[in-house]
Amino acid sequence: MESGGAATKIVALIAWVLIAAPAAPTPATAAEAKATIQPKGESKVTGTAAFTDVAPRGVKVVVDIADAPPGTHGLHIHEKGDCSAPDASSAGAHFNPAGNPHAGPKEKARHNGDLGNIEIGQNGKGHLEVVDDLLTVKPGAESVVGKSVVFHAKTDDLKTQPAGDSGARVGCGTIESARK
Repeated sequence: MESGGAATKIVALIAWVLIAAPAAPTPATAAEAKATIQPKGESKVTGTAAFTDVAPRGVKVVVDIADAPPGTHGLHIHEKGDCSAPDASSAGAHFNPAGNPHAGPKEKARHNGDLGNIEIGQNGKGHLEVVDDLLTVKPGAESVVGKSVVFHAKTDDLKTQPAGDSGARVGCGTIESARK
């Protein structure tokens, strides 16, 4: 019977350790921001964009577009979070705190807002998912919060200055912190 008593004491000790031990710290929740893309001009484009800080540095960008013409379209972050103008000109130029030239998303010397292109299928839908190391959701010069995401009518050629010859702004959404 001694072994039964020892086993009971061990079980009780393990239970006490599990209950009394401080909880493991939970990892910090990643900073997030979101935008709802609304049509501009005569377009019917709609969509969403989500921005999540990822380690060690950068932002995961996920964009879903609907009701857009099939083909390849430029997609950029613009410097102002203002989509109020009918042509989205109120969004300003590409987000470019470092003053770099326009380029493709794989180039190191480029606008922070140069996301490149998104492919739209015959069903009018497109999806883009990238991690961009020139952006953050946290406060600072590279933060996307308070900027806008703009969907363009044409393909971004990734070289023409200042905006890749991507045409009219046919969809725009203000990027806001997901935490209020």
